[in-house]
Amino acid sequence: MKKRGLLAFFLAAGMLAYAQTEAELKAEKAVKKDSIAAIQGRVNALQSQIDALPGWKTGAFGTIGVNLSSFSNWYTQGFPNNSAGNIGFTLNAFANLKEEKFFWRNSANVNLQWVKLDDKDDPTDSDSFREATDVFNISSLYGRKLSEKFAISTLGEYRTTILNNFNDPGYLDIGVGGTWTPIDNLVVVFHPLNYNFVFSSEDTIFNSSLGAKIVADYTRQVGAVNFKSNLSLFQSYESGDLSNWTWINSFSYTLWKMIGVGFDFGLRNNKQEALNYSVNTLGNTTETFDTVDNDLQTYWTVGLSYSF
Repeated sequence: MKKRGLLAFFLAAGMLAYAQTEAELKAEKAVKKDSIAAIQGRVNALQSQIDALPGWKTGAFGTIGVNLSSFSNWYTQGFPNNSAGNIGFTLNAFANLKEEKFFWRNSANVNLQWVKLDDKDDPTDSDSFREATDVFNISSLYGRKLSEKFAISTLGEYRTTILNNFNDPGYLDIGVGGTWTPIDNLVVVFHPLNYNFVFSSEDTIFNSSLGAKIVADYTRQVGAVNFKSNLSLFQSYESGDLSNWTWINSFSYTLWKMIGVGFDFGLRNNKQEALNYSVNTLGNTTETFDTVDNDLQTYWTVGLSYSF
């Protein structure tokens, strides 16, 4: 009985010591988490002060997605002998100059993707990659400050595809108006005098026009997170059929050194593009602006990311 009592005593003592040790370690962990949060807060505050300094600020981040596969005699699927692949990348880059009396903000967004599905049992099937996603957008904004938050500005923005049908269509916006910068990372542009040049071989559908340009851009880096959201809208004074808007969002999270995971998605509404696709691609030659289905255009990309 004495041995059992001693054993029970030592077991109870051990459990108590373990419980105390676990509680102490958890308490120490909580303190260190609070310390890390406080350090990160100070780092973020210092970064905000650095961002507010005059001079050039440059940076870039992007996403790379790769998926390759090959099957041989895999009879349970529709194409037992095939090779497939998906390769894509996005790039967001900026070069911004901030001075006491003016600013000059330049940015670029590129999203390209190639896909293939080669049925090896079909000799007429293509074994090459073909273009899928194709987005190219650059912009340049110059502003002369009237106050710390508001400036008279001019904007040039160009959008097109580069893998297929380069500059067909292509859009060039040039306009003047005002820019509001309520916080360091947010820029809101309103240009009531803007001309939307549209370049295309299909001049019966695509037309240039005068209108208003609105751009809202939010770009920020917080620790390991990079985030960018850009909305670009053109409202034609001539006809709503000539108006368009594009909203692009990019997110990346760094896991190790400069490598992480990234996610991009974009939305677009453009009735001229919808009508051109229906008439010249689908062959609906009787389609008009009044009858065409102007469905929302979307894309998304997820994969590894790399921050420069």
